[in-house]
Amino acid sequence: MQPGALLPLVPVGADSPAEQAAASRDDGAVSGSVHSWDLSTGVDGPGTRFVCFLAGCPLACLYCHNPDTMQMRNGQRTTADEVVEEARKYVAFIRASGGGFTISGGEPLLQPDFAGEVLRRVHDELGLHTALDTSGFLGARASDRLLESVDLVLLDIKSWDRELYLRLTGQQLEPTLAFARRLAALRKEVWVRFVLVPGLTDPEENVEGVAAFAASLGNVTRVDVLPFHKLGAAKWAELGKKFTLADTPTPTAAQVAEARSIFASHGLNAV
Repeated sequence: MQPGALLPLVPVGADSPAEQAAASRDDGAVSGSVHSWDLSTGVDGPGTRFVCFLAGCPLACLYCHNPDTMQMRNGQRTTADEVVEEARKYVAFIRASGGGFTISGGEPLLQPDFAGEVLRRVHDELGLHTALDTSGFLGARASDRLLESVDLVLLDIKSWDRELYLRLTGQQLEPTLAFARRLAALRKEVWVRFVLVPGLTDPEENVEGVAAFAASLGNVTRVDVLPFHKLGAAKWAELGKKFTLADTPTPTAAQVAEARSIFASHGLNAV
C-alpha cells in the first residue's frame, strides 16, 4: 500500500460515545477509525514524519482543509497492529531524517484508547519520536499514560477571542487552555499552531493574546503561523457543504510576517 492511501478495510460509522467505546476493541485488538496515512515533511513535527490521520472531530472549523475527516464514519476500521506495521516499513528512512511518527486527524483524542495504544507501541517498540496533533478540546481524555508516550504536542490555538473561537469552531476555547496548562505542568514540549485568517484571526489584539498565553507556559519551543488557504474548498463541495470562507483572501507575506513578529516579541520561536 502506498502512503496516503485509504486503508482497504471496512468503514466505521461510530460517532456516539457508546459506539466509540464499542469500536475501540475488535477481537481483543485495539482498533480505531483511520482516515489515511502519509509521509510528510513540514509542520507535522521535526524531520520526515509518518502521519496517521484518524477520522472524527468534535470541532467544525470554518477553514478546515480536510472536512472529510470530521466524521468517524468516513474512516476505515484499523487495528493498532496494522498502523505499527505500516510505520515499521519506514523506520530507517524516518530515523535518517531525524523524524518520527505523528498521530493527527480529525481529532485523535476522540479515540483516546486507540491513539494511546498506537503512540505507546510506536514509541516503545519502534523507538520513534512521537507527536500528538490536537486542538486540545478533548485534552481531558488524554491520560497521563497516553502522554508518557508523546514527545511533542502540536497544539492548535485558533483564536484568543472567545466569541471568535466559538464562531470558528463551534466549541469553547477553555478546554484547550486547560490542556495547555496541564502540558506545561508536565513539562511536555509543545509547538503552538495558529492559522492566520484575514478579517478573522488577524487583529493584533487576537494574535497578541495567543502569543502572551503561549509565552507564559514555558514549554512552547516553536509557533507555526500558518497562512489560511483554500486548498480544501473542493472537498467541501464534494461533501455538499458550503465553504463559508470562499471569498476570504489568503494573507499577504507582510501580514504573516507581522503576526510572526508579535509572537517573536514575546520571546517565541515563530516560523
